[in-house]
Amino acid sequence: MCGITGFFDLKDGTSKEVLDKMTDSLAHRGPDGESTEFFEKDGIQIGLGHRRLSVIDLTECGAQPMRLDSLWITFNGEIYNYRAIRDELTHLGHRFISNSDTEVILHAFRQWGTACLDRFRGMFAFLIVDIESFDVFCVRDRAGVKPFYFYAEDGLFLFSSELKAFHRHPRFRKEIDDNAVRMYMMFGNIPAPHSIFKNTFKIKPGHFLKFNIRDLISNAHVFSQVQYWNVYDAYNQPKLDIPFLEARRKTEEVLTDAFRLRMVSDVPVGVFLSGGFDSVCVTALLQKDSERKLKTFTVAVPDIGLNEAPFAKEIAAHLGTDHTEVHCTSKEALELFDELPYYYDEPFGDTSAIPTSLVSKVARQNVIVALSADGGDEVFAGYNRYDYLMGLRSKLEKVPAFLRVFVAGAMNQVNPDRIPVLGKKPNFSNRFRKLKRLLKDPTPEQIMWSLSAQYEESEIKKLLVHDTSMPELPYHSRELDDLGYSPLSYMMAIDYQTYLPDDILTKVDRATMRFSLEGREPFLDHKIIEWAARIPDEFKYRDGIKKYILKEIVYQYLPKELMNRPKMGFAIPYENWMKNKLRSKLDYYLSFEKLKKQGIFRPEEVMRIKELFLKGRDELGMKVWHLLMFQMWYGRWMG
Repeated sequence: MCGITGFFDLKDGTSKEVLDKMTDSLAHRGPDGESTEFFEKDGIQIGLGHRRLSVIDLTECGAQPMRLDSLWITFNGEIYNYRAIRDELTHLGHRFISNSDTEVILHAFRQWGTACLDRFRGMFAFLIVDIESFDVFCVRDRAGVKPFYFYAEDGLFLFSSELKAFHRHPRFRKEIDDNAVRMYMMFGNIPAPHSIFKNTFKIKPGHFLKFNIRDLISNAHVFSQVQYWNVYDAYNQPKLDIPFLEARRKTEEVLTDAFRLRMVSDVPVGVFLSGGFDSVCVTALLQKDSERKLKTFTVAVPDIGLNEAPFAKEIAAHLGTDHTEVHCTSKEALELFDELPYYYDEPFGDTSAIPTSLVSKVARQNVIVALSADGGDEVFAGYNRYDYLMGLRSKLEKVPAFLRVFVAGAMNQVNPDRIPVLGKKPNFSNRFRKLKRLLKDPTPEQIMWSLSAQYEESEIKKLLVHDTSMPELPYHSRELDDLGYSPLSYMMAIDYQTYLPDDILTKVDRATMRFSLEGREPFLDHKIIEWAARIPDEFKYRDGIKKYILKEIVYQYLPKELMNRPKMGFAIPYENWMKNKLRSKLDYYLSFEKLKKQGIFRPEEVMRIKELFLKGRDELGMKVWHLLMFQMWYGRWMG
């Protein structure tokens, strides 16, 4: 795992010193080495920077940026099946001087061009430039595990693993995109390809860019992203007609293959063991045929209710792993709070960024590589919102359409806050408004939007100073054809393209890299989703049981009574913190004067939301948290 950055400058205005500063800003992503390459040719300046976290081929032969003839690469990630690809290339006449996956990427690109991506199994974001032809190729992995930002304006192209590197370039213009602010307030993140700044973008998961540096001269080049992999290609395949036991056997086989690939490393590897089904599945399938004890670890913060340690300890003992249990305090968790805006250098509102950072900090004391279990919910139907879809939708559809429209119209005339007794109950107002929308439109699309968005259209207009619009997002996709369509498939495919890369994977990448820990995501091998998308819905969600097939696999290795307990999640008492330990920060960052001077949010509306929250309306907590995180980000990067 590493950090990559660099530039192409056609205005002869970037020095090697600037490149060094950009690269230094990513030191936390790669403490084991730093290297840059700077070229000046035909009036074009090319800079490539790399910070290295040594995981595969620890020798200098694996250092980057790396060269093959006129091709240069800077690469972040891992290609887990690189040895098999290397063998294939060797048979084709290629010769290698290192044992690194980076060199394999270069040779594969030389041999097959962009088609090399079809062979890669892993997480990756890299840029290859031909310094003779000035052709450039940039790409991001299928699920979006690794980030890739780019900025293009006035003959300058910047790229990096994190936005903070761009701030080190004197010609980077940090102009806030008002539409991005809207998206952030809605979702707590800014969906790809958008970013908080104008002229700044993310490569979308499963996409690449190809262009020639000379095209930047006239600013006429359009950076159209090319899709090389699409999750809908899997969902649009016919569902398999196989018995459940055969599906379970094949699913376990696919999972085991993907999990084992992610053990490829020249440094110690461990597994986050929370006690939940996903992490237990990873642990059980890796330990079952291994003679060596797998390193597992659990972090508990009992005084804020995060304590799965007793369950994880029992599971580890049953599976026979080498288990480490670490107890932390809420004070240690809160100590990570102030630096969130630096490491999450784009507004980010997921409260679990704090416990994820804490887990990563503890893990780094034991291992350099850690396997987590993100993606299991998106692949095997694990989220509670799927319960809403399967239950609430069927109930609403039983109500005649004319009656639903009539009731929704009547609800329009009512202020839920003023309803006696009910209006005082926590979250009633929010639920009232969502039910009103669903009565009008009980489709999976509307249910998904209602469960994903924090604000209604009218609320956003009250909150933001500037007029904004919502760009086309995957929620509006019609790529799921009639053959592959089911309400559950629709929601899972949307989650795979939105919540997973824009929230979960962003959170994990920044939290692990903050402590120079490589986080690997075994459930996100594309072979898994390509298989799971084709098994019948009822194998994933059966009679109200989420992740049914995954649980049946786990039950082969652990007794049901050890696993059947409520899911704890990774929640923190953020509402309580903002009313108490973080109250001074809330008042400082959400002050009327600061908001008025800033000119993004309407101060009166923010004060109203904040005061209602402080008076007991806890359902407004997430909206307040989003505002606080934005204001802290603004103070760190726009001051």
